[in-house]
Amino acid sequence: MTYGNIVIGTFCARPNRFIALVEIEGADAVAHVKNTGRCRELLVPGARVVLQKSDKPARKTQYDLIAVWKGERLINMDSQAPNEVFREYLQAGNFIPGITLIKPEAIFGGSRFDFYAEASDRKVFIEVKGVTLETDGAAMFPDAPTERGVKHLMELAKSVVAGYEAHAVFVIQMSDVLHFTSNDETHREFGEALAAAEKAGVKISAFDCEVTENTLMIRKAVPVKLNRAF
Repeated sequence: MTYGNIVIGTFCARPNRFIALVEIEGADAVAHVKNTGRCRELLVPGARVVLQKSDKPARKTQYDLIAVWKGERLINMDSQAPNEVFREYLQAGNFIPGITLIKPEAIFGGSRFDFYAEASDRKVFIEVKGVTLETDGAAMFPDAPTERGVKHLMELAKSVVAGYEAHAVFVIQMSDVLHFTSNDETHREFGEALAAAEKAGVKISAFDCEVTENTLMIRKAVPVKLNRAF
């Protein structure tokens, strides 16, 4: 995916989860944060950030904050981006060869999964999660407790029992990580649900991304290391 109207700024503060105070070429500005997660290790005062300038003059905020440098690593933090780049990856036949149908926002049970896909006799539900948290080379999810995420995993497991193929896909919004794992310290229940889903037949995969100031693209699969002691 590609962004237009990109400018570079400096992060100053985040008064609430929706907005950030930034500086652009010496002038103060307000940006919409396209990620409601904590992102405490990313949005630190003085961090360089990537902003997309809106072409809608009536908007309350003129900019969207879409990426941030953590040291030399550029991390996309647009929470809408993982679905978009995975959809592109899916359409290209890179995840499911011979794909014939892609349906976004597919309902099963009490959940709405990101995608339903078909290829030959395969009927597949896919839930996509974006990952922005990295520690010592390990990409981790979630960065805050997510009961919704636990529910999705439980419903994916139920879909396997109902005869579907099910995938939980973690799109890591950065490159060159060593592996992906669940963030059990922040939300142990999610780690337990992820391990249980795998045991139930849900396929777990993770992909890192090539990130530039104005593009995001899935790069390659990375190893998944789950806590199987649960």
